[in-house]
Amino acid sequence: MPMLRFLTAGESHGKGLIGIIEGLPAGVPILKEDIDKELKRRQGGYGRGGRMKIESDEVEIISGIRWGKTIGSPIGLLIKNQDWHNWESGMNPHPSFEGSIPPVTRPRPGHADLAGIMKYLHYDIRNVLERSSARETAIRVAIGAIAKRFLSIFNIKIGSFVTSIGSASVSVETAFLSESELLALAENAENSKVRCPFPELDGDFIDAIDKAVNTGDSVGGNFVCFAVFVPVGLGSYVHWDRKLDGRIAQGFMGIQAIKAVEIGDGVELGNKFGSEVMDEIIYNEGFSRKTNHMGGIEGGVSNGMPIIVKATMKPIPTLRRPLKSVDVFTKETVSAAYERSDICAVPAASVIGEAVLAWHLAEAFIEKFGGDSLEEVSDNFKAYQERLKKR
Repeated sequence: MPMLRFLTAGESHGKGLIGIIEGLPAGVPILKEDIDKELKRRQGGYGRGGRMKIESDEVEIISGIRWGKTIGSPIGLLIKNQDWHNWESGMNPHPSFEGSIPPVTRPRPGHADLAGIMKYLHYDIRNVLERSSARETAIRVAIGAIAKRFLSIFNIKIGSFVTSIGSASVSVETAFLSESELLALAENAENSKVRCPFPELDGDFIDAIDKAVNTGDSVGGNFVCFAVFVPVGLGSYVHWDRKLDGRIAQGFMGIQAIKAVEIGDGVELGNKFGSEVMDEIIYNEGFSRKTNHMGGIEGGVSNGMPIIVKATMKPIPTLRRPLKSVDVFTKETVSAAYERSDICAVPAASVIGEAVLAWHLAEAFIEKFGGDSLEEVSDNFKAYQERLKKR
């Protein structure tokens, strides 16, 4: 079975972030500018912290792409951390720098700090927070940009928008939206500081963030990611670990601060009768559905409808008005440590979600239509489409 996979490395204040992609066929057109555009989208949004004023993320392509096209070998990506210049002693790999900055000993509630030092037997929480930081998502967005470009060759389009920040929210019934309507909402979100699909309501979302700023707090929210024109048949009902919705959900839960994921109408389905939410099948020059409560996936397999993923991001656990904690050395009650952080990163999380969704769809696409070259994958895809027309 053809397999697409990736690995990331790097710390928040280290020299940079590294990504390696293996399994992308040869001949896929990839431009640095396309990746940098996605990185810039991730850095935007109202409520971001001071780090975004330091970094201006751009990718350096190390390997796997020659003259604008993949060549079949592993793709190496690098994003340099501009903030490294301020941390050369504190994050230096050479042992002579040990002790150059004081250890972090006050774990933050809601972060990986305490569980991390207990798991790895660290004495300095910085060994944990540097990797658990959401800074790592920058390289995942770069990786997702490549997956998104691959999918676009087959007319698969991906977008996102934010539906709530704190107590401010908008209602979007995705089960009744067409492909063009979803794409229009995503286009609206691109013109919003908070990626709201109705920019005239930006003020409500901004007010929720400002309230958190004024009280030294943070705020979370909800967002929707979608993919349209996805062919029938990605994923599997045969094995649990190949179910498309399961893989997508795992990917989204792997985004820092994401605490809940829904496919389609998700949680709401538990409050309905089956007759209200099962998407009736129709036929008009092909099979389709009247509605999309299931979010484009049935039995772990894409059904041709838009794939809808809804995610919830918790408030960021680093607070300017810290909660109570315990010093891991003295065991005394203290205020939790403060690291420079965002107040709200929900808009950025929706862009990261696009990258994750793109990756898992590309992964399933290559499993279904795999080949060593783009030409071979395209031929396999076209042959499959022709067979479906005869059904």
